[in-house]
Amino acid sequence: MHFNFNEKISIIGGTVFGILPNIPPDDLVVTIIMAFTGAMVSFIASMLFKYLVNRFKKSKR
Repeated sequence: MHFNFNEKISIIGGTVFGILPNIPPDDLVVTIIMAFTGAMVSFIASMLFKYLVNRFKKSKR
């Protein structure tokens, strides 16, 4: 089955707006905060690993 762009947007929009009223606002705020925190921790960890890899490569030369 092949969907064009308008059909995909309609399906996604209907799903989101069908689920959104059933989610309590407190849970939505907690989810947003947790997603932001997870993204920041992931970014900091990847930057730390990148720094450590570069430092070990320089020390082996």
